[in-house]
Amino acid sequence: MQEITKNTYIEELVEIKPLAVSYLLDKGIACLVCGEPFWGTLEELVLKKGYKEEDIEQFVKDINSLPDKK
Repeated sequence: MQEITKNTYIEELVEIKPLAVSYLLDKGIACLVCGEPFWGTLEELVLKKGYKEEDIEQFVKDINSLPDKK
């Protein structure tokens, strides 16, 4: 199992944890545009969408609890 951090790039995140796409959409964050991932880190994306720095830890925890790609 690969650990996701706030510094994990979205392209890598989507590859490792495909269910993270649905999780982020439920939070109002689209991490894919026209099938291409947002270019940046999880932290950058979360902050860009109006969440606060203190919210990132919960995102990381929740995403790490999702199953890895099989």
